[in-house]
Amino acid sequence: MEFMINGRNLAVSDRFREYAEEKIDKIEQLGDKVQRLDAKVTKEPNARQADSALTVELTVMQKGPVIRAEASAADKFAAFDLAYSKLLERLRRARDRRKVHHGRHTPVAVREATATLEPASTEQPIYAASSNHTGSDPAQAADQTGYEVDSDIPAGDSPVLIRRKVFSGVPMSLDDAVDNMELVGHAFYLFVDSQTGAPSVVYRRQGWTYGVITLDSKCADGPEDPHEELVAYRSRESATA
Repeated sequence: MEFMINGRNLAVSDRFREYAEEKIDKIEQLGDKVQRLDAKVTKEPNARQADSALTVELTVMQKGPVIRAEASAADKFAAFDLAYSKLLERLRRARDRRKVHHGRHTPVAVREATATLEPASTEQPIYAASSNHTGSDPAQAADQTGYEVDSDIPAGDSPVLIRRKVFSGVPMSLDDAVDNMELVGHAFYLFVDSQTGAPSVVYRRQGWTYGVITLDSKCADGPEDPHEELVAYRSRESATA
């Protein structure tokens, strides 16, 4: 397993790197053929509270879904331990899901489904790539404009930035979308519903409840009216088991 660690607004010491490397064996044991673990340590110099000045983000790249966790603390070692605990819990949850799917058809992982696609360029923003700009080097332009990230250089004279990210829309069920959202630790997850083919967003509500918003062009055209429904998690699997 490849281990990559980098710092933002601080230097990563050898002591911290060794501390992290001592714990990553457990990640490889729980993961599904883990290929790489990325660790990012960020120091917020203008943090309002000292106990959240340092943030550690851990991301596991594996055969299955990407699993991510992050935590903040006053010390980078404490932040790492908190993020590490969250990551192990999500890895165990993903492992339990694999056991449930054993003997059934398992959905194709995003990494496998997009293996043949050409990755998007990380050297320039989308508007520059689409219009075939051949101007100055983005890094040089960033130095001139004062923007911290190369791809933050705005188009034209506008100071307003819109960062656009394009991901592959692999169709999945609502249940799988909930699982993937929890594995990356986000409050919402954008996906393509395999049942309807419509773009949808699942989001976390209070307690162990979730909501989903679906865009349906048929409602705009008039054949169908907007509607709501209430379903139980994994209820369709239970009915067909």
